[in-house]
Amino acid sequence: MKIYNTLTRKKEEFVPINEGKAGIYVCGPTVYDYIHIGNARPMIVFDTLRRYLEYRGYEVNYVSNFTDVDDKIIKRANEEGVDSKVISERYIEECKKDMKALNVREATVHPKATEEIPDMIKMIEELINKDYAYEVNGTVYFRTRKFRGYGKLSGKNIDDLRSGNRSLLVSGEDEKEDPLDFVLWKPKKEGEPSWESPWGDGRPGWHLECSVMSKKYIGDVIDIHAGGEDLIFPHHENEIAQSEAANDTEFARYWMHNAFLKINNEKMSKSLGNFFTVREIGEKYDLQVIRFFMLNAHYRSPLNFSADLVEASKNGLDRIKTSAEKLQEIISANKSAEMKEDEKNLVEKLPEYTEKFNAAMDDDFNTADAIAVIFELVKFINTETNEESSVEFAEKLYNVLETLCNVLGIEIKTEKELPDAEIQALIDERQAARKNKDFKRADEIRNMLLDKGIILEDTREGVRWKRA
Repeated sequence: MKIYNTLTRKKEEFVPINEGKAGIYVCGPTVYDYIHIGNARPMIVFDTLRRYLEYRGYEVNYVSNFTDVDDKIIKRANEEGVDSKVISERYIEECKKDMKALNVREATVHPKATEEIPDMIKMIEELINKDYAYEVNGTVYFRTRKFRGYGKLSGKNIDDLRSGNRSLLVSGEDEKEDPLDFVLWKPKKEGEPSWESPWGDGRPGWHLECSVMSKKYIGDVIDIHAGGEDLIFPHHENEIAQSEAANDTEFARYWMHNAFLKINNEKMSKSLGNFFTVREIGEKYDLQVIRFFMLNAHYRSPLNFSADLVEASKNGLDRIKTSAEKLQEIISANKSAEMKEDEKNLVEKLPEYTEKFNAAMDDDFNTADAIAVIFELVKFINTETNEESSVEFAEKLYNVLETLCNVLGIEIKTEKELPDAEIQALIDERQAARKNKDFKRADEIRNMLLDKGIILEDTREGVRWKRA
């Protein structure tokens, strides 16, 4: 099994620190709004990585954080006149709903930055004791030049960073020993949440959070650290510097980064009007289609999101589901139970598809090639089965198809559509629950309908609904 390691810029055989186990840390979202379609790509990609490792027998400790204290969260809270925790908790829950709709499994641990402040203070103290950090007027900075390996992940030369690149030139430049030094702890400002520390009330720097949370929930050394390629510099570069300086050991064995997502060949931005949340996309498409679309490209390749490409993915996914339905119909018809002689010969070919699928995934998790193998299997199923096929033969085919699709997080089991009358009955029950202020039950009904592809819209005229 080979992984392209951003650190070494080559594919390397995956050798975990502890045999049969894998510790993975994936940088999660900053929770101040609904997650956007760009956030969805690393979630889907690295959820699939986790699924494949588990499929190959690894015990995976998958840690993905929520950044729940940040300037954007504070700004949103001040705009709404609420505590920043209200904003972060709201959007953590909304994020989890979107993840579920994308069939992204919950992490082993979803740590929150605000719950790990004491350990962050300890790491800062360690860095100060080792002379890697210093305090000025309540702000603690990391001595970037003192860490000799700085730039090894991004390939940036530290002497070139001073000219023109301001991504490290954070607040308090005049106080710093060097303009490249970055913040570990920032002092409290009016209207911001803060925590007590030896340097005064304040809050941690963004880069520090992941170093501390990965150390606590995985250990000093991570098998795989992953995230979007936009995090390589400065976030992941700074994580390496502070973690290796504090812990006196390498930080992560393998670094994996997914490429950017573009919208109609343009960078996603609100000013261009092509900024879409997962929730908005879910109103137009089944989010299983979006997951399938994301996996149709190699994770390190840039991906262009367009209506035509998504529609093509929908058609491809429908082909797979139609083949699965054909097998389910043969199984439920139960005309012939045991395999015939020619079917036994055909079954012997099934391991070839699993082997080709595994070979694709072993080659730096090439989901695009893995999906191509699934389409080969679908063609085989469609060619070799008919109404007279035995139940046993159909079951063996279905089991292989389902197993491979499950690795990719693609659901092929189909449920019959809810009749309109049942939908209306549930809507009526939800309205009654809301009237009785039983908002928990009302949310349960809404989410249950959403899981079945029914989208509700509350209007002044009443509740409207449509199928996704």
